[in-house]
Amino acid sequence: MTETTGAKLSPQVRNVLIALVVGGIAAILDSTMVTLAIRTLAVKLHSTAGTIQWVTTGFLLAMAVAIPVTGWAERRWGGKRVWMGALALFVLASVLCAAAWNDTSLIGFRVLQGFGAGLIFPLMQTLAVRAAGGRAGSRLMAAVSLPIALGPILGPVIGGVVLNWLDWRWLFLINVPVIAAGLLLAWRFLPADRPASPSGRGRLDWIGLALLAPALTGILLGLSQLSEDGGIGHTGVLLPLSAGAVLLAAFIARASRPGEREPIVDVRLLRVRSLGSASAVLFAAGAAMYAGMFLLPLYYQQLRGGSVLDAGLLMIPQGVGALASRFVVGGLTDRFGARAVTVAGFLLAAAATVPFALAGPRTSLWWLGAVLLVRGLGVGAVLIPPMSVAYQDIPATGIPHATMNTRIAQQVGASFGTAIVAVALQTQLAGGATGAFGGAFWWAIAITVAAVVPAIALGGVSGLSASKRAAPPPLRSPSSSSSPAGRPRPGTEPAVRSEGGS
Repeated sequence: MTETTGAKLSPQVRNVLIALVVGGIAAILDSTMVTLAIRTLAVKLHSTAGTIQWVTTGFLLAMAVAIPVTGWAERRWGGKRVWMGALALFVLASVLCAAAWNDTSLIGFRVLQGFGAGLIFPLMQTLAVRAAGGRAGSRLMAAVSLPIALGPILGPVIGGVVLNWLDWRWLFLINVPVIAAGLLLAWRFLPADRPASPSGRGRLDWIGLALLAPALTGILLGLSQLSEDGGIGHTGVLLPLSAGAVLLAAFIARASRPGEREPIVDVRLLRVRSLGSASAVLFAAGAAMYAGMFLLPLYYQQLRGGSVLDAGLLMIPQGVGALASRFVVGGLTDRFGARAVTVAGFLLAAAATVPFALAGPRTSLWWLGAVLLVRGLGVGAVLIPPMSVAYQDIPATGIPHATMNTRIAQQVGASFGTAIVAVALQTQLAGGATGAFGGAFWWAIAITVAAVVPAIALGGVSGLSASKRAAPPPLRSPSSSSSPAGRPRPGTEPAVRSEGGS
């Protein structure tokens, strides 16, 4: 199953993408909708703000733990089975969340839901690239990244509508019909890829998992508490950050050893320029995107006095811009190259954030809506080119590892960007809300402009040219016990062609 050209997707690939997008959209929207409901949940479940915050924190930490498991699970059971299992786990956890009777039960069920989402996000990308025979063209990435880009934008809108007119439990129950449709489409369109010999390469790197999972958990936990616990010197921040950094260093040292056979995430592939530069850009893109997404709803609610529904509706122009960019960014990448489009996207997003740094409580909402539309165009354009470049020189057997590397980079970047602007906002509130939001938005602008630096290092090859390169053939079973003929197992020796290869 392959892409026929650099510009078009075959009908088979389009069907796979439809199944993946429908199945994954609920998980992506849910991760953003619930953020708006924190205050409502605290009241309804008779909880405190500090406790109920774990509804979102636990979800994000469980996602981080699940991401490294996806590559092993796909090798062990096959992508289709793991995808459908992840969707089933997510919808089961959604029903349990809707039935939660107190804050403790809701937090526990959200952790289970987060683990399912952590499997869904990287699998969506991996299975899409596999369906296209390893060719991650700009059109393919535009389609597969659509829910990832729209989730943080449309999630607040849907969440606001639910909280305004329905019970909070519908935040989770609306996942049921969507996931049901996703399961049906996956059963119909995803190719069967059950491993012929599951035990051949099904051994889990327990030591690597024991290092990487708590490392990511510690880093994300520390970043999430940076604005609440008195800065980086506080024990609640310093301890998990330090422990996470040490464990991450230990994991990288172990996984980078030449003799390491099958690390749970092959970080050696980051030595490849295409994947290494793309991962750096996606870290920066995650920071820039989520820094703005953290501040914008708060600006409309706290400074403008709007309701949750008002904030969600006022975010619609950004969603429209992000959607519109999907129709043009593929062609622009083919014509001008990934580097030029990504740099332009970051600069456009930064410029469109400046009016919010200068805005006050009476700034025209029409004007802010117009610049949000432009910001959506920029934000929507910065994910597709690096995701296309990431797989450019990666062999088919390394696709799951490339996906996990990029997904981890994007998630850590999102937490980093959110933490920076949250601290900036919190430390300046004593001087007045208008000045605090202005200062925090300037930090968001700085993060977005700084993202141009790794974007400049992104491979300049256009998506069309990249798609014409010799690409690894699609694997019927990504979990076969031996590597394709003539192709080394990723990480055991240079597994890629040089830049500008054949």
